[in-house]
Formats: sequence, C-alpha cells, structure tokens
Amino acid sequence: MAKLRPFLRLYRRHSWRLLIGVILAIVTLLASTGLLTLSGWFLAASSLAGSAGLYSFNYMLPAAGVRGAAIIRTVARYFERLVSHDGTFRVLQHLRVFTFSRLLPLAPAGLSHLRQGDLLNRFVADVDTLDHLYLRVISPLCGALVAIVVVTLGLCWLDVSLALTLGASMLLTLLLLPPLFYRAGRPSGEIITVERARYRLQLTHWLQAQAELSLYGSVEEWRSQLDTVEQRWQQAQRRQASLTGLSQALLLLISGATVTLLLWLSAGGVGDWPQPGALIALLVFCSLAAFEALAPVGTAFQHLGQVFASAERVSEIIEQTPAVQFPAGQRADIPAPGTLALKAVTFSYPDAVSPALQRLTLTVNVGETVALLGPTGCGKSTLLQLLTRAWDTQHGEIWLQGMPLRQWSEPALRATISVVSQRVHLFNQTLRDNLLLAAPGSSDEALSVMLAQVGLEKLLAGEGLNAWLGEGGRQLSGGELRRLAIARALLHNGPIMLLDEPTEGLDAETEQHILALLARVTADKTVIMVTHRLQGLDKVDRIYVMDQGEIIEQGTHAELITKGGRYWHFQQRFTL
Repeated sequence: MAKLRPFLRLYRRHSWRLLIGVILAIVTLLASTGLLTLSGWFLAASSLAGSAGLYSFNYMLPAAGVRGAAIIRTVARYFERLVSHDGTFRVLQHLRVFTFSRLLPLAPAGLSHLRQGDLLNRFVADVDTLDHLYLRVISPLCGALVAIVVVTLGLCWLDVSLALTLGASMLLTLLLLPPLFYRAGRPSGEIITVERARYRLQLTHWLQAQAELSLYGSVEEWRSQLDTVEQRWQQAQRRQASLTGLSQALLLLISGATVTLLLWLSAGGVGDWPQPGALIALLVFCSLAAFEALAPVGTAFQHLGQVFASAERVSEIIEQTPAVQFPAGQRADIPAPGTLALKAVTFSYPDAVSPALQRLTLTVNVGETVALLGPTGCGKSTLLQLLTRAWDTQHGEIWLQGMPLRQWSEPALRATISVVSQRVHLFNQTLRDNLLLAAPGSSDEALSVMLAQVGLEKLLAGEGLNAWLGEGGRQLSGGELRRLAIARALLHNGPIMLLDEPTEGLDAETEQHILALLARVTADKTVIMVTHRLQGLDKVDRIYVMDQGEIIEQGTHAELITKGGRYWHFQQRFTL
C-alpha cells in the first residue's frame, strides 16, 4: 500500500465527485435489490391472492413501487456512470500531470538508464492501470458493504435470524473471497504488467528496425523472441481469466447455497407469520439481488496485482532524487551580461570507462563567438549539456555572468541560454505551436518573418501558421528541422546561444545563408558553436580543438593554421 499513497493523495482533489459517484452506485445497487425483491414478492402474492382477492389485494402500491425502483435504478445508473467516469478521468489527468512533473526534473540523468519505449509505457499504460483502483476496487467495495448493511437491517423487520443468516453469509463472502483471489491473482497481474511493457518495447524495436533486420536476415529471430514474450503474456492473461471464472463460480455456489438455506429456514415461518406465503419469494429474490452486489468484488481484487505492479514501476522513476537540483525561491531575472568560464571541469557519464571531460578550462567573454572542433566523442556536446545543467560536473566549477552556475534559478538560466541541439523534436501540432514554445508571446507576423529569415517561408504556403506538422500532417526533412530549430533559438533570443551542429544536413548554399544569418543576429550575443564542418570558422573569435575531453589547441583561424597542428590537418583534409 505504501507505493499507492502518493497516487491516493491525488484522489482528494476530486473527493466530492468520487464520493457522489460511490453514493450513486450504492443507490443503484439498492434500487436493483429493491426492484427484484418487490417484484418477486408482488408476483408471488398476486398469484396466491388469485381472482378471489381481486378486491382485497392492493395491486396499485406494489406496482408503483416496482415502477419507482426501476426508474430510480435507471436514473441512478446513468448519473453514476457519468459522475464516476468524469471523476476517474479527472484523477487520471492529475495522475499524468503529477507523474510528468516528477519525470521532468530527472531528465536526462535520472532517465538515461531507461529505454524510451519502456519510459513511455510506464508513463502511459502503467498510469492508466492505476485508475482501476477507484472503478474496480473502491466503488464496488463500498457499494457491497452498504448493500450488506441495508439488506440485513431491512430484513430484520421481518425475521432477525433470517436477516442475520443472509448478512453473515454475504459478509463472510466479502471478507474471504477478495483476499483469496488477490493472492491468487497477484503473480499473474505482475506478469501481465511486465510482459505487456516488454512486448510493446520489443514490437516497437522490431518495427523500427525492419530494414536492418531484413538486410542481415534476422527478421525471423526477432519475431521468435517477440512470439515468446507474447506467449508468456497470453498465458498470464489465461490464468487471470481462469481465476475470474473461478471467483464467479464460487460466488454463484455460495449464493445458491445461501438461497437454499434461507428457503429451507423460511418454510417453517418468517417472523410472526407461521404461514409465510409470498414472504418466501421476497427472501429468495432479495438474497439473489443482494449477492449481485458482490459480483464485482472478487474480480476487482485480482486487478490489484496489476495496480500494485504498475505503481511500483512508476514509483521506481518518480521517487528518484534529481541529479540536478536548482535553488528554490529565486527570481527569473537575468543578470547583466558577463563572462562564461569553465574552471578545471571534469565529468564522467554513469558507468563510463573514461571521463567525457578532463580538467577542462575555458573562458568565453561577452559577445565572443567561439567554435568547438574535434572528433566524435571528444566531449563537445557534453560541454554544452553541462552549460544547460542537463548534468552537473563532478569536479571543477562553471561560472556564468559572475555567478556559479549551481546558484542560478532554472527560469533565469533557461531565459539566458538559447539552444540549437543535435536532435530536433517536431511536435504533432501546428507550425505556430512549434514556434511559440520558444517565445510564447510572439505575434504571427514575427513568426512569419523568422521563418522567412531561416529559409522556411514555403511552409507558410496553404494554411500558413495553422498548417499541421508531424504525425497526420506535413513531415519535415532533416535540413528543414535544423532550420526550424534555429528559428526557435532566434525567437527565444537569449544573450547566450549554444549551437550544436547548426548546419548539419544542410546543402552548401543553405549553409552559407544560415551562417550569414547567425553572424548577423548574434553580433551582440555570446555564441558557442559545436561543429564538424570548417565552413565559416575563419570568422569566429576563437577556435578550441578538443580530443578525449581536453582542449589540445586554441586560437584564431589564422593562428592555428600557422601552427600546423591538428586544426591545420583538419583544414588540409577538408580542402582535399
């Protein structure tokens, strides 16, 4: 239960709506019980009265009661479904928001050990499973308890011993069946949760890697692995279905035995009536209707295994302490422009054999444009991630505008730095929405001008900024995605710009256009550009050549060319 507490607290936000749903569910159960009880007695009593009792038997009052119970049941069921599902969806909404708010501070350090498919499955499928707690456990359990109490007290007016017999049978059923089938169903529920996640993850990988698997003849091998996972998942589902059938069979058996016992006991008399007559039918039909309230309970507790397993999977993530923590309670004001300095910075990724950066010292003055050059894996992109505090250094310190980076509030840091990352995400939204995430207050005119500046004015053809991008809409090429990222960074307009391969995937003409644009709009900004391409490096203020996490050369383009070192070799290879 400890794993469920953080999620159960979210139910308090909608406690009244959920409580009304439970009350309506109870009213529905009582109306159903009353309808069947009264109908059974009415038919039996009418039959016994016969034509001779046509003028002495009151047909109108029971008939009105039957109609009233039917109407109450129908109306209560409708509003119970409406209120309960509305409350459940609202709880699910807050569950998602709560889970996502706990995930965000963990990225990327706390989530680096998880595959994207597994993370998505926990966020979507496992969170969805948590809503079973109210609809399949809490509401049916409350309804069953109230039904037992009301039916027992109601029958006490006729015969206390018979009422207690029925109440005791129902209560024992409620106390014994759910724990029994919870213990029996928990292993299957856990297997279903785990294998479902594994199946979806492997299926995603299998679909995404179809080209490579076909080329190397491994399609059947991967399909066989997928079939094995699917079989384990289906076996667990079959065991769960068998337990569901068994619980219903036991409930039917107990119900039948209780009805038979009441029929036998009531034959000798009911309360003050030695000749019970139609009261026997009342007791029998009341027992049958009352046991219907217990029908969902045994099945519901089987789902607790899945609920607990899902709660544990989600808690494994959200209970982590973020590796990077920003100071709280600070304003988002951006300090005056100042120097960016890295002092003997060392950083290693978890489980890495060697450090990504080793005692790296670097200084970038206000308004300077510097380029980081070097082979893949030398630490260039890692340096940019440290500047945005995606990770924290293990040794050394980073100073930004006269203040240690660890002392910056998150809003101030995000407002100060504009980033063009290697991986550009295209949201399944309109073109306008994809731009406004960088500058929410921008006008449509400003967005259109920026698209024209980066050479994406053709995206405005047709629906303009309302054009749908991503899934179900227009897909962008690699070069278009890169220019969209640059447009976002320019709209964000922070005093410091971090560019990670800003011209990757662009043709030579577009590259020249983008570099000229960046030079123009960043004339008064501090720019750090990571690149493998040597185009335009003669115009930057300083070039740093990196290798194995260290700076091995630094200087201007002219200085490094005359040295004849690593940068000179890069230039020679590029020229050839």
